Amino acid sequence: MSGTDNTTQDRTWEGPTAPERLNLLRTARSVAIVGASDKPSRASYFVATYLQSSSPYRLYFVNPVAKEILGQPAYASLKDLPEVPDVVDVFRRHDDLPSVLQETLDVGAKTLWLQLGSWHEGVARDAEAAGLDVVMDRCIKIEHARFHGGLNLAGFNTGVISSKRQITS
Repeated sequence: MSGTDNTTQDRTWEGPTAPERLNLLRTARSVAIVGASDKPSRASYFVATYLQSSSPYRLYFVNPVAKEILGQPAYASLKDLPEVPDVVDVFRRHDDLPSVLQETLDVGAKTLWLQLGSWHEGVARDAEAAGLDVVMDRCIKIEHARFHGGLNLAGFNTGVISSKRQITS
């Protein structure tokens, strides 16, 4: 796997457009959160709470230490899940991303989604070369809420009043 740092000056990879991200979210049926935490102060916990209450996805929490997160079993790795997830949402350190990509490829998932602040050009290029869809430096919770009219549920007061019909799935 090739590796680069995650500074903004190195950002040449271009991710999917908003309509393409919407399509990824609409077609997904299951999401595995790699690096899920059972600690309410962690971003992964907040994302998991939102997805559990506001999305139709079957959620799987991957954490080799936790036994249970939000009342659901936690799994040690992607290969331990009862199904291949459509989306692998990653909350792991930059240096762990190549191994997470390899595990994602090994189980046959379709989409690798790196959370806000997570950017790895080498992983993105290797993932795309292997046929995966890739999203980087975007929060799946924020994207889901944005496309489904629920940013207020995600902790954002948009202040927008609109007569336009919201996108529904």
